[in-house]
Amino acid sequence: MINLTPWLNAPTWYIAFSGGLDSTVLLHQLAEYASGHATPPLRAIHIHHGLQSAADAWPAHCQSICDQLGIELQIVRVQVTPGASLEQAARDARYRAFEQTLGPGDILFTAQHRDDQAETLLFRLLRGAGLRGLAAMPVRRPLGQGGLVRPLLETSRQQLNDYALAHGLVWIEDPSNTDTAFDRNYLRADVFPHLHQRWPQASQNMARCAQHLDEALGLLDELAQGDLMRAGQGDAFPWLCLASLDIAEIAALSPARQRNALQYWLSGRTRLPDSRHWAGWVGLRDAAADAQPVWRLADGQLVRSQGRIWWLSGDWLDTPSAGLGWDTFEHPLGLPGNGSVRLQASAPMGDLRIAYRQGGEVLDIPGRGRRDLKRLLNELHVPHFVRARLPLLYSGKHLLAVANLPELAQADCQLHWQPPTNAQGLR
Repeated sequence: MINLTPWLNAPTWYIAFSGGLDSTVLLHQLAEYASGHATPPLRAIHIHHGLQSAADAWPAHCQSICDQLGIELQIVRVQVTPGASLEQAARDARYRAFEQTLGPGDILFTAQHRDDQAETLLFRLLRGAGLRGLAAMPVRRPLGQGGLVRPLLETSRQQLNDYALAHGLVWIEDPSNTDTAFDRNYLRADVFPHLHQRWPQASQNMARCAQHLDEALGLLDELAQGDLMRAGQGDAFPWLCLASLDIAEIAALSPARQRNALQYWLSGRTRLPDSRHWAGWVGLRDAAADAQPVWRLADGQLVRSQGRIWWLSGDWLDTPSAGLGWDTFEHPLGLPGNGSVRLQASAPMGDLRIAYRQGGEVLDIPGRGRRDLKRLLNELHVPHFVRARLPLLYSGKHLLAVANLPELAQADCQLHWQPPTNAQGLR
């Protein structure tokens, strides 16, 4: 097991406890470590997927083990959304539950080991993964408000089995692990035994290969950071709190560096597209200047506007609800699906309401007279995807102000808008 010292200041330690061999060994080792060191509180989480009848008995088994070790157990039941890959759907549900459990700075320990690392590398290689996928599993990575740590990546499955037998541990044998209809089970049961007959150190060498690939990925990430630093400058609308890049800066790079920079930029926001779907980037990049292309990804979308590409997710993917009246304007007003607004005015005002563009709006501009709102937004280069959700302040039928654009407001009032958060679907 790796050195646990870096995480001794975490508020809480959690362990993903399935009740199987790997997590049972890890739980026992963490409990032994905690008995001799000043550690954060140690708690176990058991995820019940509800995919097989045998699993109904597992929470009781896990509770028994945790009771013996004096460890608090949290049992979380999840809904697995059917899809092309049941394995992936179960994993997504599991990690959503982990994310919701972790508080700021908390650590989740998981029991993936060296053989898992080798299997992951081969599995992703067979799927045609790029370097980011082949680098396989890191020892640590962010997860929700906390972090995930895999302390057993240097330990083989055989070593875990030996430890469990030596300490008299009891664990669950998941019947689904023998079903070779699942790709990973097929690799584990039918492929790796043949590899180990010919190359006994196959798993160890493949895990080491994954480490080398991870080091190479680190160098590419450093290159991406430099490219993105330049492309991230020049945002004229920082109050949107949206990630965006200067498309000209990205397009000036070689195609390989474009993909590298975007993969790094997107990796914390969405599941990355495979090579077949990168045509969406080409379409976004090469669209006419006045076009409004969209590249839809797993957890959001990229749009192009005003010479930049913008990442949209969460509420930004939906049209805000209809406007509403505003009686108590001394306090901020929450806008369904669209953040909130507050009013700064020099005198009390009545009959106020918030609305959104319908077309044909006009605004009285001091010294310029009545001007078409669409033309005014064009002059200010407001991104097209923002315009339909910009809150408009009315008194009766009279348009007083456009949120966050002081140029488009009466002299005695300003409308301040806090846009919705760009919620991430990735954990």
